[in-house]
Parts: sequence; C-alpha cells; structure tokens
Amino acid sequence: MAKTQLQGGGGQPEDGRGFRGTTESLAEPKSPSLESQTELNGSANNAETPTDKYGFIGGAQQFSEDSAEEIPPEVLRQREVKWLEMLNSWDKWMSKKHKKVKLRCQKGIPPSLRGRVWLYLCGGKVKKEQNKDRFQDLDRQPGDPKWVDVIEKDLHRQFPFHEMFVARGGHGQQDLFRVLKAYTLYRPEEGYCQAQAPIAAVLLMHMPAEEAFWSLVQICEKYLPGYYSAGLEAIQLDGEILFALLKRVSSVAHRHLKKHKIDPILYMTEWFMCVFSRTLPWASVLRVWDMFFCEGVKIIFRVGLVLLKCMLGSQEKLKACQGQYETMERLRAIELRYMQEVFLIREIMELPISERDIEKEHLAQLRLWKESRGELHCKSPPRMHGARAIMAAEPPSKQDLRQKPTITVDILPNSKNTEEERDKKKKKGKKNITSPPETANQHSSSQDDLLPGQPQTLLKDTPLQGSNQSLSSAEHDTYL
Repeated sequence: MAKTQLQGGGGQPEDGRGFRGTTESLAEPKSPSLESQTELNGSANNAETPTDKYGFIGGAQQFSEDSAEEIPPEVLRQREVKWLEMLNSWDKWMSKKHKKVKLRCQKGIPPSLRGRVWLYLCGGKVKKEQNKDRFQDLDRQPGDPKWVDVIEKDLHRQFPFHEMFVARGGHGQQDLFRVLKAYTLYRPEEGYCQAQAPIAAVLLMHMPAEEAFWSLVQICEKYLPGYYSAGLEAIQLDGEILFALLKRVSSVAHRHLKKHKIDPILYMTEWFMCVFSRTLPWASVLRVWDMFFCEGVKIIFRVGLVLLKCMLGSQEKLKACQGQYETMERLRAIELRYMQEVFLIREIMELPISERDIEKEHLAQLRLWKESRGELHCKSPPRMHGARAIMAAEPPSKQDLRQKPTITVDILPNSKNTEEERDKKKKKGKKNITSPPETANQHSSSQDDLLPGQPQTLLKDTPLQGSNQSLSSAEHDTYL
C-alpha cells in the first residue's frame, strides 16, 4: 500500500506489489504496446481495439457471455420505469418499502440508472447537496505534494484496459486525480491509500467527478470506516472476523487455513479494500456493488466466504494444496465458474450471514485484539450497514433528495393522442383498482420479481408501459 505497511501478520510493500492473485497488477500495466499506442492516439476507440459493453478493450475483466447474465430489453425497460418512480419518492421507498428496494438491487440496477442510484443509496446525493461547492473549492487547491506525487504515479495502474483510463493524461485519469487529490484535502489526517484508486475509478465509470468524490467519502466513512487509515487496523480486524465466520460456512476450509497458518490478511486485503473490483468479472463486480451499496459490508463478507468455500471447501479440492504456497496460488487463481454472475449472486443471497452475525463477531474479535495487541490506534466511526442505516443516521430533507434533470425533452405535437389514451387508462384504472400500483402491471411484476438466477421468459406482445418516460423523460441522466 502507498500509505503504510501492514503491522502484524502479512505485510504489504509500500508500492502495492503485495496485491496479488487479481486480474490486474497494482504495479505495472500489462500491455506497454497498447499504452504507447493510446498515448499517441489519445484514445482507445479505434478499429483495432473495439470495446465491450462495459468499455473494456481487453484484460481478464472484459465481457464474455460465459460470465454474465443477459436481461431481455423489455424487462430492462420495465425496471428502468420502476427505478425512476422510486427515485422520485426516495425517502418514502426507503422508509416504507425498503425490502422492495433491496430486492431490486439484488436483481441488478439498470445500467442507465446505476450511477444515480448508487449516489442515492450511499447518501452521496445528500452529502453533495449539504456541501455545495465544497468539491470545487478542494479541486482548486494544489494539494499536498507528498500525496500528489503518489497519486500521479498510480493513475495509469487503474483499469489500464478500460477505454476511460487507457490514455495517459486523458479525461478519465484527470478526473481520477481530481477525486483522489480532493479526498486528501478533505481528510488530511488520512491522506491517500492505494486501494482508494480503483474504488474511485469504478465510481467515475458511472458518474461525474463531484458525485464520485462524495460517493467515495461515504464508502470510506460509512461503509468501510478505517479501511484506508494509517496502520490498516480495520482491515486486519475484518480479516479475523472473516476467518471466524468461515468456520461456520466451511469447517474444511477453516481447518486447512489454520493448519498452514495462512493469515487472512494475505488473501482478503485486496478483496475487501477494493470491494472485489480487481478480482471478479465485470458483470459480477457491478452486481456485487449494487448489493453492497444497499446492504453494506455484509455483502463483501459473503462474497469472500463463498469464494473460500468454493476453492477450499472439500478434501478433493485440497489434494493439490499441500502447503501455504499451493493454497495461496489456488486463491490467486479463482475458477471462473465460481465468479460467474448468476452462480455468485445466488450463492451470496443464500449464505445466512447477517449484520448481527458480523457485529457479534466484531465485538469478539475486538476483545481478542485488545488482549493480544492493546487498544486500536485508529478510532474509526461506527460502521453503517447499508443505505437504510445511513439514511436513518442522517435524515435528509426533500430538497436534498430532489432530482435535477440534466436533459429535458419537449413533448412532440403528435404525442397528444398518446397522452389522452394514458389519461383514459388512468380513469378506467381508478374504477378497477384492487391492488397497489406496484402490482398493477401483471407482466412487469411476474417477470421482474424473479429472483436472480431464476430463468426468465421473454415477454411477447407486451406494451412497454411508461416506456416513453423511461429513457426520454425529464429525469433522464447524462450518464445513461
């Protein structure tokens, strides 16, 4: 890590080269020729380097049909309409229908609205409204030369196969620098930690720099407090919590890791600190992040436990792991079938690990820590378990949650008939309402309420209700 070496079991070199077993290296980009080509052209968008649906032009996280689930366009459009409705009454949905919000996050947030929903879930929208122009003030400041130098060296290491960051000095790298530098000024006592860079980069793929900054602040302060502070005590403590929970999930894997004295910090540091953004196929990363923003750190624990169980959970799998080296090599090369979107999400949801389990184990491990190492040097604020806890701790005003459309579309003259037809349907519907609006559209609810991993049937001859106000309404986002 750029900030400090880990104390206790398993230290990491200061330049981040201790991060291993991932799809990329924090140290150097894997393709110098690609980098030099894009430095000349200034862009990765050319005929020789086509991008996938997520913007990757290569690398292990590039899209493949084997690792992702395809959602029918009709279902996606219906989900967009429902999410727009929720965003318009966010406080009511979070307070009265949180289970529905949680279910829809588990099914996956529509790509066109993902950035906006993340901002609302983490409380970044409220933070931004309550600190107007704060980011601009930080952005104008030069920054501490100590951190500026380290950040600049790390820019080209973040997702070098993504079109947004492939060009040195490109817009993506510039915004990444702005966000990370602003955070060092916002929290000078913490400064910069290398693992914050991929977190900020993922956010920038989905939202502008100012929104990415406030989302980063919320992740560092509410979801993962203390993870990026000097000494990295919080991540070490969570490593012990993960290991203790593993005993419940897979006693075989737990005994093996204990037998070979493999400290959790050796295999889970990058998983947790980067929220698996450098480990999983991209489709799985996005689904994990959707659930993480809604439900909190328990999702990260569940992912880690699923991977450990799948890789080390039987005697048959342990035959090739006769020692520490072989075990670590196995955890550095997780099989794709275990990281595939449908499989992984299903396993995460079925794993019975709750916030209460994590907090109970946290108290137990904290007591053991104090007995063996003394008091924690870094006093972090209490961890918030997801969007509802954050909203309850800092109740927002309606003004804070008000959406500010960035694109407005005038209603065309020939759309008058459509409006009249919709009004007639509304009047007719009032007479026959027997259920709440959420279940009024039978096609939508029956299809959209399928749990992740269940087979979905294509909708035939189904009108896309409200589709004319889905992606072309005044609520349309620039980052669609």
